[in-house]
Amino acid sequence: MDALIKEKVDNWLNGNYDEATKAEIRKLQNENSADLVEGFYKNLEFGTGGLRGIMGVGTNRMNKYTVGMATQGYVNYLKQVFGDVKVAIAHDSRNNSRFFAETAAHVFAANGAKVFLFEDMRPTPELSFAIRTLGCQGGVVCTASHNPKEYNGYKAYWNDGSQLVPPHDKNVIAEVEKIASVDDVKWNGSEENITIIGKELDEKYIEMVHGLSVYPEVISKQQDLKIVYTSIHGTGIKMVPPVLERFGFKNVYIVKEQMQPDGNFPTVAYPNPEESEAMSYGLKLAAQLDADILCGTDPDADRIAIGVKDDKGQWVLMNGNQTAVLAFNYLMEARRTKGIAKPNDMVITTIVTTPMIDAIAAGNKVNCYRVLTGFKWISELIREKEGKENYIIGGEESFGLMIGDQIRDKDGISAVALLCEMAAYEKEKGRSLYEKMIDLYVQYGFYKEHLISITKKGMDGQQQIADMMEGYRNNPPSTINGRPVVMLMDYQLQVKKNLQTGEAWKLDLPKSNVLQFVLDDMTFISARPSGTEPKIKFYFSVNAPLEKAADFDKVNSELENKIQQVITDMKL
Repeated sequence: MDALIKEKVDNWLNGNYDEATKAEIRKLQNENSADLVEGFYKNLEFGTGGLRGIMGVGTNRMNKYTVGMATQGYVNYLKQVFGDVKVAIAHDSRNNSRFFAETAAHVFAANGAKVFLFEDMRPTPELSFAIRTLGCQGGVVCTASHNPKEYNGYKAYWNDGSQLVPPHDKNVIAEVEKIASVDDVKWNGSEENITIIGKELDEKYIEMVHGLSVYPEVISKQQDLKIVYTSIHGTGIKMVPPVLERFGFKNVYIVKEQMQPDGNFPTVAYPNPEESEAMSYGLKLAAQLDADILCGTDPDADRIAIGVKDDKGQWVLMNGNQTAVLAFNYLMEARRTKGIAKPNDMVITTIVTTPMIDAIAAGNKVNCYRVLTGFKWISELIREKEGKENYIIGGEESFGLMIGDQIRDKDGISAVALLCEMAAYEKEKGRSLYEKMIDLYVQYGFYKEHLISITKKGMDGQQQIADMMEGYRNNPPSTINGRPVVMLMDYQLQVKKNLQTGEAWKLDLPKSNVLQFVLDDMTFISARPSGTEPKIKFYFSVNAPLEKAADFDKVNSELENKIQQVITDMKL
């Protein structure tokens, strides 16, 4: 074992750690030295979004001590900036989430902060709403979102209800890194600073979401719209049913096999509504009931997936880009139709999301902005534009939407409600959301996207990904699939370059390790390493005109072939 790892292990065995932790370390020493090394070979990084990792003992694991040390650094910074501090804390249904939330609450309280702790699990978006509603300076939600059951996490928030952005993200990281030992943490004391919250906040949140409805009169006519919903063992079960009831929907069916909150996620390998396997129970029930729409949320209910019947009567899942296109178009179109659109309306999406959103915004004469991936960047732009432009909706391809500006993170709860309202609106017109999607392709062009995720496991996984990115950065391809690469956007170097003329421009976005290639036929290819996992994602977007709905299958097949040819040519 490496000397540095052995020193860390010895520190935990001899330091102020509980006996159960020490016993687990001794067990690993005897039975699984590989897991022991993985647990201690580095410190679990407090990144710009907080912590995320596998639960267990060690400096590289999610446990009481890594959570406590992170909280101490975070509260130190909040006190430097604000003096008096109030924070809100929530958690999802994962194993140990309540324990981690209470651990954080006690550390905050011991440091003199006023703490609002939810009585039980709540969706991440309600945490964002609580921060804004209660006038907090920060907040935490303990969740690993859609990661496998072995993971947990800790997301840190700022006083506007968004996740941390510069300079606060880096400043918090610096303060966390100063906490060198568990002995630097104030673990207990001043428990009177902790206030338990719940139903009153729930009611305010439900009413806020209800206020986003555009066509309540349509829902009253289509109140029997047949909705199937699955919470995939997560927090959505707390808020989705009451929100749909408040909207006026009377015919909601819950997927019983997945309605019980359970951190072991017994019915799925990955509790991610992006995965068809996670939505399989919902698809089966929707088919049995001949439903109008299927909705699913991930464990912390910030992501949304929907299923609809296609033109052949088969149930299919919409991808994140399609869901975003439907939602963006609905709000822009509905506001214009109802006469409530404003000349300064704006929408925000991200650099890896479908260009179709730009086309729809232009068609509706609405400003469309693109930011880096992550809803914290959407929130930051809302702050910059506040008082000048009117934010309507933001979203990205990874199954996230943020509707209205009363929260500052993606919200699967309000997204379910809005998408069900959209289904009701289209049904009133005698068509489905699937048919509406094809109509939009005819109107704006057929945009098709695809995503590949490549995981590099082990201690050298991150390095392999870094090497891959440097290869693309230093030696960009001149052609892909026989088409010239005309433009390279390097968000790390903040440069946009015409590869044919050599002309270059500065990209006016924060640094991020993302590369984008644009081909001469407006094919977009993006490469982006994950910030939380040893994974690199490749995003592909191609497009073609769709003259009429009857041509959908033909053009869809042509675009799919084009994407596969690009992937083959790039040897991915």
